[in-house]
Amino acid sequence: MKLYSVSLIIFVLIAYSTIVVNAQQAARDSCNSTLPLNNLTFNVSLLQCTEAWSLQNYILRYARTVDNTWSFILSAPDSSAFIGIGFSTNGQMIGSSAIVGWIPSDGGSGTVKPYLLGGKSPGEVNPDQGDLTIVNGSLKIESVSSRLYMSFQLTATLPRQSLLYAMGPAGFFPSSPDFRLREHRFVTTTTINYITGSQSVVKGSPHSKLKKTHGLMNMFGWGILIIIGAIVARHMKQWDPTWFYAHIALQTTGFLLGLTGVICGLVLENRLKANNVSKHKGLGITILVMGVLQMLALLARPDKQSKYRKYWNWYHHNIGRIMIILAISNIFYGIHLAKAGSSWNGGYGFAVAVLALTAIGLEVRKLLKKLQKLEEEEEEEEEREMLRTRLLWFTLGFSVTGASICHIVWRDLYAERFAISSDMKEKFNALEGRVSGLESGGYENPNPAQVSSFSTSLPPFVAMIDC
Repeated sequence: MKLYSVSLIIFVLIAYSTIVVNAQQAARDSCNSTLPLNNLTFNVSLLQCTEAWSLQNYILRYARTVDNTWSFILSAPDSSAFIGIGFSTNGQMIGSSAIVGWIPSDGGSGTVKPYLLGGKSPGEVNPDQGDLTIVNGSLKIESVSSRLYMSFQLTATLPRQSLLYAMGPAGFFPSSPDFRLREHRFVTTTTINYITGSQSVVKGSPHSKLKKTHGLMNMFGWGILIIIGAIVARHMKQWDPTWFYAHIALQTTGFLLGLTGVICGLVLENRLKANNVSKHKGLGITILVMGVLQMLALLARPDKQSKYRKYWNWYHHNIGRIMIILAISNIFYGIHLAKAGSSWNGGYGFAVAVLALTAIGLEVRKLLKKLQKLEEEEEEEEEREMLRTRLLWFTLGFSVTGASICHIVWRDLYAERFAISSDMKEKFNALEGRVSGLESGGYENPNPAQVSSFSTSLPPFVAMIDC
């Protein structure tokens, strides 16, 4: 029983493996395979074959079947997605014309349409447009053995040799009325020699890296680091002098990245011979000049105590604000010129939004602190005013009280003075006589007993004097 169960399991596994292998082989195509199409309007025996995209098993068959008429059959796995082939003048997707076909998974009829690849966003890929001259009634697509076969004919002396191949997102099929495409899942670019049938994969546009470098350098330099440096200078001054060194480091790094981006842009303009970038170039040079002026302003910064410091601050702050506004505008304008698509717009837009919200939040926080400080100063001023009032009343009360006391004391002293003044004259007269008597009696050196008897005869307040 156990042997029977093991044998059954092995048989099922072998059968399953055989089915999978056969299905995979059926889903693959090669130039050695027989073309399983019968209702074509041109002679398939004249077709040349090439492995257009080996990674995705795209096979391209083509031939010049009639004078200036070229017949094409693109074979690709049926992965529940659209397939497409584009004809480009420079190896780039933008500006190319393409043939795109699909068969819905629900068994509906297949559709093949020409498209103009005006940009990288879905809204810029327009159906039923392009500069390909298509032979009427030649657009067809069939599904055979889990493969799609899309056929079409073009009228041309020699079709464009830069070809693009794309596979759409799984489960998506364009539908009426607009037949918009979504962004492809996989894509590759090749060049083909129609005489020999050889194809070579193009890793990328010869200027694509330079374009990306130009965009990224300017974006991070002028459009992000410079803004962060300005935020630090405005809202981090409580951490002195750390904020100053951070501001200098950010602005210097941003300037160097921006300078690199401008140089890349000038080189790119020269190589592409572009004639629609004059405004973009002019704004870029203006921003660069402002950046140079800001760097030079650092060398001419007056002391804080200088009377010219406020004019320097006005110049430095406002030139910086204008430069940031121009930089953000020019970056978005450059993305538009390059037709880089929604990913670049969305990515940089998100970064700018975060920086803007941060700046607004810090500005509101700074304003609230200032209002709180003013309220505290007003409260302190009210307290100081109350203290001044209390001090004034206390001083007045003390002065009145002191004046009253002085008046009473002076009055009493004055009364006592005039009360004793009548007998003072008599006692002083008697005193004068006694002194004269002492002198005439030969008492130039009186003894202590005489002095004591003399002192007792003096008025009380005179006796208090230290004789």
